[in-house]
Amino acid sequence: MSAMEYKKELDLRNLPCPMPVVKISKGIKEVAVGEVVKAVTTDPGALTDFPAWAKTSGNEILETEEAGSEVNFYIKRLK
Repeated sequence: MSAMEYKKELDLRNLPCPMPVVKISKGIKEVAVGEVVKAVTTDPGALTDFPAWAKTSGNEILETEEAGSEVNFYIKRLK
């Protein structure tokens, strides 16, 4: 369990690809630059999709946690 602080949490469980990436793309804009969003997903493709999205969008994945069928991403808005 991470003790990382975050400003907003997005519940992306049970959303099929590409919806988790679509939702995080919109959700990251709801926090200020420098703040962190926690995204919880059950999409197994997210393990490759989120890092690719972060790289192309200019944001940073600070931490990734796998807990059973769920994956938690802590993403810092950089711009």
